[in-house]
Amino acid sequence: MRGFHSKLDASTLGMAVPLNLAVETEKAQALLQTFSTASLLASAGLGVFCFLADHILTSPFIQHHVWLRAVLDNSVHGVIGLWSWAIVIGLRKKSDFYEVVLAGFFASIIDLDHFYMAGSLSLKAALNLPQRPPLHCSTLIPALCFSLRLLMWACRLKDSWCSLPWMLFISLASHHIRDGVRHGLWLYPFGNTAPISYWLYIAITATLPHLCSVLMYLTGTRDMISTKHGVAIDV
Repeated sequence: MRGFHSKLDASTLGMAVPLNLAVETEKAQALLQTFSTASLLASAGLGVFCFLADHILTSPFIQHHVWLRAVLDNSVHGVIGLWSWAIVIGLRKKSDFYEVVLAGFFASIIDLDHFYMAGSLSLKAALNLPQRPPLHCSTLIPALCFSLRLLMWACRLKDSWCSLPWMLFISLASHHIRDGVRHGLWLYPFGNTAPISYWLYIAITATLPHLCSVLMYLTGTRDMISTKHGVAIDV
């Protein structure tokens, strides 16, 4: 009987080792996909888009029409947010499309705090605030994302929602980095940084999705998303 159990234990152990090896191999492949040719090309395309969009926004016609400039500038924030998240998760099915649209929505909707701070729907008042509005405080980004993660844990939401804090992170961070070219980053309670150089903004924006993917891998979030979206996660 003892011999039987020994053989059974050995057999179970033999099956567990290849299984663990397969899981680790799958994780490594998912991480490598973060730096696949397709995702790197998508990041380069994101950088080119930022440069072209910013150049178009400086045209005299757009600068002359304040509402048009504001709408287009906000739209660029949205496109950068959805493009960045698309690099992180890829676009393989209909639900992925909904996710990237939501990321774009998060990246653009925070500009409404200008009107909240102004206490008016006047664009002139919203653009001439005595201080920066609350959602443009970069210190809030990790606080909001961590709070959202705790809320999800408390509500016992399914693993399919596990990427939401990271989506919020990349949407808000990309918005703040682009605004930082003009105003720097507001790091309460330490104050504002110097304005970010333009080409540094382009470089950070293009590499932010890959940084997000690596952090998701290190925290185990990427493993759950691999199951949700398919093993290979890239554009």
